[in-house]
Amino acid sequence: QVQLVESGGGLVQAGGSLRLSCAASGRTLSRYAMGWFRQAPGKERELVASITTTGGTTNYADSVKGRFTISRDNDKNTVYLHMNSLKPEDTAVYLCAAKLPPSRVNRYWGQGTQVTVSS
Repeated sequence: QVQLVESGGGLVQAGGSLRLSCAASGRTLSRYAMGWFRQAPGKERELVASITTTGGTTNYADSVKGRFTISRDNDKNTVYLHMNSLKPEDTAVYLCAAKLPPSRVNRYWGQGTQVTVSS
């Protein structure tokens, strides 16, 4: 079993930056593909970014391309989401999730960290 704990959320003004962290325990994260999702009131959960086990391939939602960067440090068992040029529409609870390829199912989820972007 893998436990995921997000941190780094907070209140930031539009145009600001935050770095979210997703720390894993229980098992090494190196075998898991990781994703960052977000949930905002009245909206469906949205995949923001994903990264392969080695970090060699990343994918982003169109809404965050060029602003967000997902990365991982398997030695630290941590995945990051660097968020730049934040917009009020980025306000949401951000969650990380882990899946074991080739499974398409995110097996483990964190509890989320709140990101609030003020205008």
